[in-house]
Amino acid sequence: MNEMQHFQELKRRVLERYRQDYPYFQGDWKTFSSQDILNLIALLEKECKETVSEKWIYTHLKPETNSKLPRKNMLHVLCRFVGVSSWDEFIYAPLATNAVIVSKDVTNRSKRGYFWGIGTGFLLLALGYFIWPEKKVTKMPPVKLQNQYTQETVDSTEVQVFDATNTTAVKPMTPQQFEAKVREKPLKVLVKSPFYKDTIVQIPPSSSVQTPPVVTLQPDDYAMMVKAFLKADITDWQKRKMQLQHILSDELQVMVMLKDGLGTEFYNKPQFVQKLTIPTPVLKRWAIVDIKNEPDGRLKAIRIKQE
Repeated sequence: MNEMQHFQELKRRVLERYRQDYPYFQGDWKTFSSQDILNLIALLEKECKETVSEKWIYTHLKPETNSKLPRKNMLHVLCRFVGVSSWDEFIYAPLATNAVIVSKDVTNRSKRGYFWGIGTGFLLLALGYFIWPEKKVTKMPPVKLQNQYTQETVDSTEVQVFDATNTTAVKPMTPQQFEAKVREKPLKVLVKSPFYKDTIVQIPPSSSVQTPPVVTLQPDDYAMMVKAFLKADITDWQKRKMQLQHILSDELQVMVMLKDGLGTEFYNKPQFVQKLTIPTPVLKRWAIVDIKNEPDGRLKAIRIKQE
């Protein structure tokens, strides 16, 4: 049996494993529906702590025949899902039965390895904390970012600061660069964020003030709604669908950059609305990195990264 034949066997065993949680499904990959795909994605994330995209499943699992193997790291994920530790073990272990046998010993060893890995990670972090104490504190820019309407502090990871002293050459700054530039002289900065309107403000020298100046940012209401939809559990999908139809441009383009360099997925407005009205665990791992608006405020382009 060659590797491609092994992959066909793995696909069959993935279906068998899927039926353990969804016994009403008695079809094959050809009849595997979009809802089945969402169910499988959620199962893989729950069982293997890994994210698989819909596009990947359509590309590699749905076809009756495959011209090439998927990447090996994804084969490992599927093997773990059916109770085998790796693709190499799956190839060389004898296939004694066509039934899916999920070994309790393999599962326990996986759990032990998982917790051992966590313990080792914490140990390394603790050693790093004490060996390199000078790196454990990162000074933030001497400025407080605040939501104009709620007065809540804005997460600094959601904004970018640019030196706008020279309007013809606006340059991005790191927190360290910003702190150094504003230490002795005032600085004109541009604050940008996917969730707030662009704001230009003059920051006084940090040496001349007792408390950090407050910069108020005006939220983009539509962007905030999409952000909330990604993270919140749905309670009224019909209402959410109507809201999305209102705030999204008919020409919407959404680009999702997949984790681990697995590629990019593209969605138009109907596809993106459907994605946000059928929540899956994958949505909560999406983070908006850029948004562009129509003149009327509707969202016309959204760039997302998968965390």
